[in-house]
Amino acid sequence: MSKTHLTEKKFSDFALHPKVIEALENKGFHNCTPIQALALPLTLANRDVAGQAQTGTGKTMAFLTSTFHYLLSHPVPENRQVNQPRALIMAPTRELAVQIHSDAEPLAQATGLKLGLAYGGDGYDKQLKVLESGVDILIGTTGRLIDYAKQNHINLGAIQVVVLDEADRMYDLGFIKDIRWLFRRMPPVTQRLNMLFSATLSYRVRELAFEQMNNAEYVEVEPEQRTGHRIKEELFYPSNEEKMRLLQTLIEEEWPDRAIIFANTKHRCEDIWGHLAADGHRVGLLTGDVAQKKRLRILEEFTRGDLDILVATDVAARGLHIPAVTHVFNYDLPDDCEDYVHRIGRTGRAGASGHSISLACEDYALNLSAIETYIGHSIPVSKYNAEALLNEFPPPKRLTRSRPGNGPRRGGAPRGNRRRAG
Repeated sequence: MSKTHLTEKKFSDFALHPKVIEALENKGFHNCTPIQALALPLTLANRDVAGQAQTGTGKTMAFLTSTFHYLLSHPVPENRQVNQPRALIMAPTRELAVQIHSDAEPLAQATGLKLGLAYGGDGYDKQLKVLESGVDILIGTTGRLIDYAKQNHINLGAIQVVVLDEADRMYDLGFIKDIRWLFRRMPPVTQRLNMLFSATLSYRVRELAFEQMNNAEYVEVEPEQRTGHRIKEELFYPSNEEKMRLLQTLIEEEWPDRAIIFANTKHRCEDIWGHLAADGHRVGLLTGDVAQKKRLRILEEFTRGDLDILVATDVAARGLHIPAVTHVFNYDLPDDCEDYVHRIGRTGRAGASGHSISLACEDYALNLSAIETYIGHSIPVSKYNAEALLNEFPPPKRLTRSRPGNGPRRGGAPRGNRRRAG
């Protein structure tokens, strides 16, 4: 984490369990981020917390640190059975659940607490085998959790800590009934530590969430600024005919080290992937239609740097924790204002700088006014010279002829500065 992103408060300043502090320091975590510095005094006092903070500000480590400390500092419930986890962390997407599990592994290794992972799509028997051996902390998506609970593979009667991550997205995706179903099978709200974290929390969502919390304390970081101040925002007004050429020209000019391109539909994402793959970019595709194993592989390749560009729908906007994303392109302006915040929050994380470029075309320019009202400022507009756009591109690839992410390594150099109007 960048020093500019940290506070003067150290983890060792808190009365955290020694094994937790040791695990954090072994991973290089010494100073707290703002959300961690605000949340930890409350959770260490056994107070429930609803935390709002920008994506990439350390929300995950805030609730993981609190969870591990609580379990190590409180006795195991009497007569606890092997199928009863002590903590439950719920996430809206498979990718986010996997990422939380990965972040929790160093703490688990240092403390001896056992982790379980439960998400839909694949791996049912593999996940079940881990659960049958007994886990202390279970991380998962609501659908798979309910599946295991209905078959009595897990029992939530011994839950001591519960976390809702990306809580607004949980409600937006229609998981409210699932969440309540799971909560009804836990001990009373006063007998557990409850945490809720998200980058954006509307009043409606907070009210719904507080139904399941015990007088939760609301904490937030930079409440007046919905987009990170280290993110340079930029807006273009292309015609529909020039939109793809402008994107390709911008990529050639910016030559991003690691970029995510968001579009509003899977078909648009497939079209973008086809054009970029044909032009020799190392590009991956992440939509709801991509099989789970392939989704995880593509994310791993992008994280390792084997892919330079990821084209994604908003299914991937929440929960992606990929370091060093330098650019985010909004090929389509999103219909949901909150999605704009979550999209551009993929860059400029943990104190780093980032660049967000949005294309306000004829189809989606009407979304701009609501987005700017929501974020509280106008997005700076840039102009381009239409005659200088690149126009010599090979025909786009089709998905049936090639898997995402198999383009050759990028070679050569950018084709020059072509976008600025003279």
